Amino acid sequence: MSNTNSSPIIVSGLPANLDEADSAYWRSLFDGLARRLIKEKGVSELSILLSTANINSQRDNQINTKQKEGEKRRNDELTVGERAEQYKPRESLFEFDFLILPKQVKDDILSAINLIALESKIFDAWNLRKIEPFPRTALNFHGEPGTGKTLAAHAIAHKLGRPILIASYAQIESKFHGDGPKNVEAIFYAAERENAVLFIDEADSLLSKRLTNVTQGSEQAINSMRSQLLICLEQYKGIVIFATNLVSNYDKAFETRVRSIYFPLPDKESREAIWKQHLFFEGGPPLANDVSLPKLSEIDEVCGRDIKNSVIEAALQAVQDNKSSISMQHLVDAVEKIKSFRINDTDNKILIEKIKSKIE
Repeated sequence: MSNTNSSPIIVSGLPANLDEADSAYWRSLFDGLARRLIKEKGVSELSILLSTANINSQRDNQINTKQKEGEKRRNDELTVGERAEQYKPRESLFEFDFLILPKQVKDDILSAINLIALESKIFDAWNLRKIEPFPRTALNFHGEPGTGKTLAAHAIAHKLGRPILIASYAQIESKFHGDGPKNVEAIFYAAERENAVLFIDEADSLLSKRLTNVTQGSEQAINSMRSQLLICLEQYKGIVIFATNLVSNYDKAFETRVRSIYFPLPDKESREAIWKQHLFFEGGPPLANDVSLPKLSEIDEVCGRDIKNSVIEAALQAVQDNKSSISMQHLVDAVEKIKSFRINDTDNKILIEKIKSKIE
């Protein structure tokens, strides 16, 4: 319906099964309502769409489909450099000295990154570029959540004096068929262009065995992403780190290109060092005299993230209790609470009794 009080009102879309008299009636009714609205509200133009919900939903679906098709066309037209703009590096958050791991694990990491730090001498002065045109370090950090994989990636970037570019598998995959491999290529391009350490989190799906007897588009898409990843690894000059939880289903092609380093749960010595690092630092929280690192280190089956979260939880409880410092009991209660978030009640009771017995 459109235009002013003096102009004709156009009514279209009436049901086809109306006879001439009914059509005239409904046109007259809509005409009168439109003119009344124009007159009472003083509008100069009017356009109203009247439909049932299912028709409106169909129209919205058509619009959404067209928008998605347009978005896909735009994605298809992006160059690898333009696509890489969505991946931005950042400054690393942790220094290498902040990383607490068993000595062998830390030595393995240092050995791997020295290949990049000493690249000029090894590949240029000693001419090993003849057998490896694209010097790189590809690492897979695998282990339980909270064992320091992400922290280690930041620490490596800091030690090399480089920014870190972080992406997860969810950020690389795409709702558009064929975009996943392009995103893989783009993220490696972005990391190399910015001279950044590339860290791909939640990479289990990317490193798993390629599927055979593919029957679905989604299966074909993940296979294409894995194939593109192999190409990128061969041509990449820099350091890429993957973080995964499971190592049993890896594609053999990745095993020969990626060095896997296992991140275990911290042992007693490491736990004491982590507790010390999170409690006893310059400007750190006030601690009661009964806080004991040896006793805290006896609490096993905790990862570094558990310890960090326990310190924060203990500080919260101390402040809420109007205490001037964090006590040993605050810390023990905090560990119990953090553990209760991830284990069942039966195991929780056993572990709580175990913790209490170790500090008494």
